[in-house]
Amino acid sequence: MELSLSIPALLFPAISLTMLAYNARYLAIAALIRQLHQKYQETESESVGLQVKKLNTRLTLIKNMQATAIFSFLLAVITMALIYFEFASWANLIFGISLLALMVSLVLSLIEVQLSTKALSIQLKDME
Repeated sequence: MELSLSIPALLFPAISLTMLAYNARYLAIAALIRQLHQKYQETESESVGLQVKKLNTRLTLIKNMQATAIFSFLLAVITMALIYFEFASWANLIFGISLLALMVSLVLSLIEVQLSTKALSIQLKDME
């Protein structure tokens, strides 16, 4: 398959939207951590401390999701430059790595969503 400039350019909107979603998750979790931290300082509740630790794990996942998505975006740009300078074999290799990085980012996102869902189900069980 011949790689043209338009193929890696197709990743730009997908990665940009992914980054917006990741950023929204980050901001929501950061706000929740701030609230829980303040509550922990007031009550020193062990359950609040555990919640903050779980949120810290999710925050680490989101950081890694963002990093791999940015890496994928950067590699897509490099691919376009390699195509422009007519280094087709390198462009194919770098584009493949870019797709792999995007897949890693999406798998991390899936793991983070699963953790989020488990946390919410625990909260709901407490209300029953």
